[in-house]
Amino acid sequence: MAIRLQRIPLLNRLTAKAGREAGASPDSSDDEVHRIGLVVLSILAVMVGTVTGLGAVLFRALIGLIHNVFFLGEWAVNYDANLFTPASPWGPAVILVPVAGAIIVTFLVSTFAPEAKGHGVPEVMDAIYYKGGIIRPVVAVVKSLSSAFAIGSGAAVGREGPIIQIGAALGSTLGQIVRMPPGERIILVAAGAGAGIASTFNTPLGGVMFAVELMMPEISTRTFLPVAVATGTATFIGRFFFGDMPAFAVPHLTPIGTDGAALLLLCLYAVLGGITGIAAAGFVRGLHLAEDLFDRIEGRYTRHILGMLLVGVMIYLLQVGFGHYFVEGVGYSTIQAILVGNLSGAGLLLLLFLCKMAATSLSLGSGSSGGIFSPSLFMGATIGGAFAAGLSLLGLPFAVNVPAFAMVGMGAMVGGGTGAAMAAVTMIFEMTLDYGIVLPLILAVAVSVGVRRLLSPENIYTLKLVRRGRVMPKALHANMFLVRHAREVMDTDLLIVPADMPLEDFLAAHADYAGRMCHVAVTENNRILGAIRFNMALPHESAQRLPGLTMRDIATRKFTLVYEDDIAFDVIRRMWRKQAVMALVVRKHGTPQPDDLVGVITKEHVADSVANSVSVYPT
Repeated sequence: MAIRLQRIPLLNRLTAKAGREAGASPDSSDDEVHRIGLVVLSILAVMVGTVTGLGAVLFRALIGLIHNVFFLGEWAVNYDANLFTPASPWGPAVILVPVAGAIIVTFLVSTFAPEAKGHGVPEVMDAIYYKGGIIRPVVAVVKSLSSAFAIGSGAAVGREGPIIQIGAALGSTLGQIVRMPPGERIILVAAGAGAGIASTFNTPLGGVMFAVELMMPEISTRTFLPVAVATGTATFIGRFFFGDMPAFAVPHLTPIGTDGAALLLLCLYAVLGGITGIAAAGFVRGLHLAEDLFDRIEGRYTRHILGMLLVGVMIYLLQVGFGHYFVEGVGYSTIQAILVGNLSGAGLLLLLFLCKMAATSLSLGSGSSGGIFSPSLFMGATIGGAFAAGLSLLGLPFAVNVPAFAMVGMGAMVGGGTGAAMAAVTMIFEMTLDYGIVLPLILAVAVSVGVRRLLSPENIYTLKLVRRGRVMPKALHANMFLVRHAREVMDTDLLIVPADMPLEDFLAAHADYAGRMCHVAVTENNRILGAIRFNMALPHESAQRLPGLTMRDIATRKFTLVYEDDIAFDVIRRMWRKQAVMALVVRKHGTPQPDDLVGVITKEHVADSVANSVSVYPT
C-alpha cells in the first residue's frame, strides 16, 4: 500500500510535464512566471503592432525592388501591385526570372529557417497550439527575405501569409524577451498575426476577425484587447505610408437591388457559393497533392527550380497570348481589372482561374514561400466573374453585375479555403467599402464553407498540420463546465477519519466499499491533515502484513481546499498549481475544519463533467 501511494507525486510530475509539452511552455509554467497586467500586455501589443506595421512597409518596398530588378531591370522600389506589369525587356528569357528567385528562396529557407517555407499560417497555428507560442526570431528575417524574393520574382503567392508569420514571430520574440506565461505570449503571437494581415490589406476589422477565428484559443477581454490594439496600430502605420484607400478601387455597385429579382439574385449568389466551395476543396487537395508529387523529386533546388520553371513558362505564354502575365506575384492587377469591368470574358476568366490554381500549387508545392490569401482572392474573383459572364449570355430578365459576383466570389473562395468565414466577409467589405455586397457575401461564404467541409473536412491551413499529426480545433467552444460551482462537480461520498486510526480498522469498518475507489479526508486535532485516494480492492492480508500502519502514515499532503461556491475554472487552477491529487470542498465558514467538509473533486470528476458539458455541442 505504501508503495502505491508513493507513486502519486511522480505521477503528478509526469502530468505537469505532459501539460507543459502540450501547450503550456517548454521552459516554464504558470507558477514559475508571474502574469503581467492587461495594461502592460496592451503596451507590448502596441509595440508588436508598430514593428509589424513598419515591417509590412519595408516588406512591400523589398518586394517592389526585387520585382522591378528581376522583371524590368530597374533599381526602384515603387511598385503598384494593382497595375499590370509591363512586358519585360528580357523577352522569352522572362521564363527564367522565377527560376532565379527559386534558387535564392531555396538557399535562404534550407540554410537558415526551414519553417519559413510555405504559406506561414500553419506554422503560426502550430506554435500557438503545440509550442507555447515559441517562434524562432530568425523566422521573421528569413520569411521576409525569402517571400520578397519569391513574390518579386513571379511566384504565384500572396504577401499576407508572410507578414502574418513575420508579425507572429515578432510577437513571440517580444514574449520571450519579456518573461511571461505561455498564454500571454500566445496573445502577442495572435496580435502580431492580426496586425500583419490588417497592415497588408488596410483591414483592421478583418485582421481582428482573422486572429479571433484562427489564432486565438480563447476569447476574452484579456485576449481580445491586445489583438485589437496591435491591429489598430499596424493599420494606422500602414495608412500613414500607403494612404487610407481600400485595397481595391470599386465602382458603386447594386449587387441585388430591392425589386422582385432580388430573391433570384440571392439564389444565384448561393449557387456561386457552392461552386467556390467545390473550387476551394479542389485547391486544398491540389496544393497538398503538388507537395506530395514534388517531394518525390530528389533535391530541394531541383524540385523548386522545376516548379518555378513551369510557372515561368505559364506567365510567358499568358503574356504572349493575352498581353499580360496575369498570374505572376500577388495578382492584384487582375483582380482590380475584373472589379472595374475591364476583364469580363467568361472563357478568359475561367482560364485564369485554372492557371492561378496551377501556378500557386506549383509555387508552394515545389518549395516557395508566400501566402494563399491573395491567390484565393484571385481565384474567387475569376470564378465569380466567369459565373456572372456566363449568366449574362443566357438573356436573363434582370441585370447580372460581373464585378459584384467577382467580389462575392473573392469572399467565398477565401472563406471556403481558409475556414475563416467571418474574416472573409469582413475583409471583403473593408477592401471594397461597398455595404451592399454584405448580404450576398454572407450567403455565398456560408454555402462555400459548408460545401468545402463536405468535400474536405480540413481547410488549407489545418490539413497541412493534420498531415503532420497536429490536430487543430474546428471550433471555439465556451466550456460551460468551467463556470459550474464546485458543489455541482464534487462527489459527496467522502469519508472523514482520524489520523491515528489503524489501517486494518479502517478496512474492517468500511467493508461495504469493497472493490471500489473511495476518497478519505484524514483529520487531527480539529484540522484537516491529509487526503487519501484509496483502492478498497486491497486485500485485508496486505494491511495485516503492515502492523501498526495508521491513516496518518498513508495520507498525502497533495491536496487543496476549495469552497463550494468556487467555480470549476478556479478549482482546476488550484489543483494544477499545487499538483494536488484531489480538492476537498468545504463550506465557506471561517477557517476550514473537518465538520465543514462536504465533498471531493478529483481529476476523474473533472474529466466526467467536461465530457458531460461537451455533449451539448453539435457534432
